Amino acid sequence: MASDQATIPRWLPLLGGILGSTTCGLLLYAWSVFIAPLSMEFGWTRAEIALAFGIVCFVFGLTTIPAGRLSDRIGPRKVVLVGAVLVLIGFVLSGFIQTKLQLYLTYGVICGVGGGMMYLPPIATGPKWWPDRRALATGFAIVGLGLGSFIMAPIATWIIENHGWRYVFIWVGVAMGILGILSALCLQNPPAGWKPAGWSPPPPPPGASAKSQEDYTHDEAKATPQFWMLYIAFFCSCFSGLLVVGHIAGAGIDRGLDPMAAGWAVSALAITNAAVRIVIGGIADKIGTKKCFIVLWAIQVGVLLLLYPTAGNAVLFFIVALVFGWNYGAQFTLFPATTLRYYGAKAQGSNYGLLFSAFGLAGLAGPWAGGYLYRWGDSYYIPFIASAVVMAISLVLLVIAKPPAERT
Repeated sequence: MASDQATIPRWLPLLGGILGSTTCGLLLYAWSVFIAPLSMEFGWTRAEIALAFGIVCFVFGLTTIPAGRLSDRIGPRKVVLVGAVLVLIGFVLSGFIQTKLQLYLTYGVICGVGGGMMYLPPIATGPKWWPDRRALATGFAIVGLGLGSFIMAPIATWIIENHGWRYVFIWVGVAMGILGILSALCLQNPPAGWKPAGWSPPPPPPGASAKSQEDYTHDEAKATPQFWMLYIAFFCSCFSGLLVVGHIAGAGIDRGLDPMAAGWAVSALAITNAAVRIVIGGIADKIGTKKCFIVLWAIQVGVLLLLYPTAGNAVLFFIVALVFGWNYGAQFTLFPATTLRYYGAKAQGSNYGLLFSAFGLAGLAGPWAGGYLYRWGDSYYIPFIASAVVMAISLVLLVIAKPPAERT
């Protein structure tokens, strides 16, 4: 069995990651296109509609904790396969909802559990096949999140305008199930001790103890203060980003853009959201994740301050959305890569699974907060300013954070 595993092309798990994360991108990142049609048909408020997106992000993020542990123990294929089936069922059922509770259950809970089971295993698996390019492998494993939203926004807008929003859930749900099953078939862990031909692990620094070179266990990792600094920083950047993602199309429509132009702003952020996940991985492998964090997070604070003023101009809004998507997408490569650097690959599924639960908490709070703050001024000015402030908190934490002290 080990020899069979060793002969599998190591690009195959990366393909599985692309397919799986594309499915998750279809699931999550074009939600804002549903705000107007759901509000028109049911009379629900923006906060009530955004809560569905918040629930799916919350459940998605929390599910990565058991999904990561299961992937470490039984392998990624079974976990992703079950997740794909749940996503198919939940998304298709969402096309038949009549009440908010039904939407929260089918899209929020069922799809959230399925998406969380699909998302984490490829992130833990890819770097095991690419120990020489871990950050780059992580980027490939999650690039599909951006690709999925780029595909979903214009397709969903077209289907809504020509056939109605229910058909988006039904047709796309079937496609997502197929992609998820294909993703599962591409995934499995390398045998113990496997390494790429011609590659040797870098030698330990002079004077380093054997203990300091061992990977952290999950319990050891979560006992360090650095882990929780990363956790809070990840929560803040996700809160900020998901507030915008959940409302960006609605903001453009409110400022006078037609729905298709607002939908293209979603696609704009999706383009760079996808591209950066691979590009930033290669850069981080060379210069480190901290420098990437500082530069991109500082730019993002400024971008968030520009979102509302530019929302009424299609060209400027498109450009700002491009930059926002680039900075937002980078975190999904940089945070798992930082976790790998701090704690090693052995328990990466469990470690990043716990860290990623911050995304779930932020997903519940961010989009809902955007809808709630909208009511204060009947505009997105206050929500987008709040998003910039929270992003600045993430920046400060990442400037302060350092790797754990050497163990003895």
